[in-house]
Amino acid sequence: MWSFLKRLFPENIFSRKIDPGAERRLRLAQARAEESIIRSHVDNALMFVDTLAEDMTFDRAIDSYIRQMSIPEPLASTVATRTLVILGQDLVPYRRRSREDAGAPSVDEASRPPLRLGESAEARNRAKRA
Repeated sequence: MWSFLKRLFPENIFSRKIDPGAERRLRLAQARAEESIIRSHVDNALMFVDTLAEDMTFDRAIDSYIRQMSIPEPLASTVATRTLVILGQDLVPYRRRSREDAGAPSVDEASRPPLRLGESAEARNRAKRA
């Protein structure tokens, strides 16, 4: 039986090792295919959000899409994140882009309020000492 299978599937047809150039081309083709799948899922998730906008919030609609399509986890988080990024670009414009569109001058460092990141830690330390 083993000899029959060896004749049917010889090692030289299905070699385990491919040359490095072919392996790079194969990895590039796989990356393009995966990116295309992600883009399709994001487009469909956005359509799902638009369709269900009156019935549920956008985050629930995205979760519902991922559940209905049974998208596995590593891909599901990528689709959800990219969908939220696109929705965020529409809903919450970038601060710099909105300033440029309004023609407002850029804000220099001196006019920004100072960051007070350490004040809460200092207050906590003072409370512990007291």
